[in-house]
Amino acid sequence: MKSKIIENKKIKENNLLQAAFNLFTKEDITNVSVNDIVKNAGVAKGTFYLYFKDKYDLRDKLIAHKACQLFDDAHKQLEGAEINSLEEEILFLTDYIIDRFQKQQSLLKFLSKNLSWGVFQDAVGTGSVVSRQFYDHYRNSLVKYNVNCENPDLLLFTLIELISSTSYNCILHEKPVSMEEYKPYLHKSLKKVYEVFVSVQD
Repeated sequence: MKSKIIENKKIKENNLLQAAFNLFTKEDITNVSVNDIVKNAGVAKGTFYLYFKDKYDLRDKLIAHKACQLFDDAHKQLEGAEINSLEEEILFLTDYIIDRFQKQQSLLKFLSKNLSWGVFQDAVGTGSVVSRQFYDHYRNSLVKYNVNCENPDLLLFTLIELISSTSYNCILHEKPVSMEEYKPYLHKSLKKVYEVFVSVQD
């Protein structure tokens, strides 16, 4: 019985998150009301406040939720790939994210300015990493490939910021060029960023 209650609560929360995502990707958040969200989610208004303080709290949790989904999916793909270095993992991850953004441009629009924040911060302000599975894989890969990095979080932040910001312009606006034209340069840029941050131990 208790598990059924927990499952129902999770379904309602997910319905609210999905309804908000659908609305926030079509309208500016200032034009979306709590009433709009609950109506689209098919739940009572009181239910909204069981999970969120207001629509801005919901937006922050939604950023974390969507970023977590993206990087957990990327982690699953990484686990099944034949990769021999952290640099190769970074390029694999880059291509996975770009491919997802090209297929789901609404996700790109929503996450582009907040992707790294969604990875590093949880939605309740404790500062823990949301996508723990992916983050732990990244930290373990530093050890696995004997990579010495003084500030791994700053490296990951810089890589994600570069991927998300360039994806936004090249995918959505094809400016200054299309994503396909830009991707080889992005790969080279990411390699250079990687070199700045790390040294490999023999």
